Amino acid sequence: MADTAVRGQLASNAVGLREVLFQSITHMAPGAAVAFSIIVGAGFAGGALPLSVVFALVGCLFVAVSIGQLAKHLPSAAGFGTYASRGLHPTVGFLVVWGYALAEAMVAPLLYLIFGHTVALTLQQEYGWSYDTWWPIATVAAAVFVFLLGWFGIRLSAGAGTLLGLFEIVVFATLAIWLIVEAGDNNTFEVFSTTFANAEGFNGMSGVIAGSVFAILAFIGFEAAAPLAEEARNPGRTVQVAVVASALLIGLFYVLTTYAAAVYFGPDQFTTFASFGDGNPWQQMARDVWGGAWVLVFAAIIISALANSNAGSNATTRTWYALGRGRILTSLLTETHPRWQSPYVGLLVQFVLALAIALPVGFIYDPYPTAFGLIGTMVTVVVVLIYIVLNLACFGYYMGRRRSEFNWILHLVLPLLGVLAFVPAILTALGVEVSIFDFIVPLTWPFSLAAPIVAGWLGLGLIYLIYLMVSGRGDRLASLGLVYGGEEEPSVPAVVSDEPEPTPAPAAAYPAGSDQVDTADTVDTVDTTDTMHVDDTSESTEPADSPEPEPATAPTAPGTPASATPEERKADSTDDA
Repeated sequence: MADTAVRGQLASNAVGLREVLFQSITHMAPGAAVAFSIIVGAGFAGGALPLSVVFALVGCLFVAVSIGQLAKHLPSAAGFGTYASRGLHPTVGFLVVWGYALAEAMVAPLLYLIFGHTVALTLQQEYGWSYDTWWPIATVAAAVFVFLLGWFGIRLSAGAGTLLGLFEIVVFATLAIWLIVEAGDNNTFEVFSTTFANAEGFNGMSGVIAGSVFAILAFIGFEAAAPLAEEARNPGRTVQVAVVASALLIGLFYVLTTYAAAVYFGPDQFTTFASFGDGNPWQQMARDVWGGAWVLVFAAIIISALANSNAGSNATTRTWYALGRGRILTSLLTETHPRWQSPYVGLLVQFVLALAIALPVGFIYDPYPTAFGLIGTMVTVVVVLIYIVLNLACFGYYMGRRRSEFNWILHLVLPLLGVLAFVPAILTALGVEVSIFDFIVPLTWPFSLAAPIVAGWLGLGLIYLIYLMVSGRGDRLASLGLVYGGEEEPSVPAVVSDEPEPTPAPAAAYPAGSDQVDTADTVDTVDTTDTMHVDDTSESTEPADSPEPEPATAPTAPGTPASATPEERKADSTDDA
């Protein structure tokens, strides 16, 4: 049995498809990604950067399908940890969520640096104010703003993300179309080949693959809908649609904007693009073609940075909440605000940690592109490794637990292609050269520091995993496999019978505000490795031969698995790992 401890509950049924979709979209930070993330790759891919974006789009679509297939049965704030635990093994799930906890924690400082850099650079250009004075001030201001959004709950936080995300997309898409028109005869589809991959030391396909590392960084976040599953309505369907739609729609947006920049600036000299406009090329291009309306791009960039930081904070604190609930980390991380139901302890920790990373790294290196590129490469390495594992988990889950639903295309071919698509990029980011991929060239310093830093973090996680196992706390790993509102596995195999479908427990047995079973859904009967379940609801029905539901005087809390015993529900929350 899983050893769980919960001090507070997340707000169930708080957000719908729109908010969850824009949780993914804003986590991708389309505006900031176009203006800063993708263009770091120009120094490697040159004018072939649009091809790097296409490579990243294809790989991310493969993993988005795999995540969607897993999410429809496994809604949990642990997200990827749950997927890997069910699809492969609980120890793999632990290492996945351990890595994801690092990657998500890096997102906020990454975007705080972008916010600080953009504000300080603009103040310097317009008013002559000191860049070195204002970038740390602006960085702290961004952190405070995101903290307050998260403090007042997921409804305000996710609702704000919808409005912020729409604004940045409209501004950058409009500017991109304008630039394409301005480019005139310079428009060419050769940017989707290796013709202009002319960076020194990264000619041809080597440059395209190296550029794809930073294009993948721009895509990271489409999966961020997963940790919101416990707070979403109809979570299985909602998360599935959100991850695929966000990857596809924003991927096409990235192709459009990168193409526009390449043909307008000149693909043959695109290796210098990141330094154009004193390190803010998109704002400079807006000045050139829009005049005073450049302020719209400035607003879009800072809004994008704030929205992405906010989405990253949501995903980080929900992942930590799941780890605290499973007593893998301290159960203090499950403390939620009595009114707003936000995980406020996690928000406080995230606020302090983000500034403790952003400010020192920004002072040691320049905030952009060096500090940004280093942290971004760390995030990319971790997340690409996780993407590879999730593709394998999709195959493992449906082959082992959902054999009756197994589809050769969805659960074997696409996951396998997803693994293969990410291999060149991860080898480049890790600095691993292999004969079969003779075009792999390791990233330059200090981006090359990302590999040993990530290896150290994962090594620390492995040591902690061994400690949990040898100290008799290995059962806590089972918490990563628990789902909250989707599939539940019985202690004994489910038996197919001709008896009528089970009836949901009386309304009094559900806590106020929790989901009831949607009568429009069906109760699926699965093979003996699975159980009867109700998809896309926040409560599971009992198998036909299960005992009567517990009395209304002892309801099951929304954050407690339906299969937990009364003793587990009352687990001592002070016995932290």
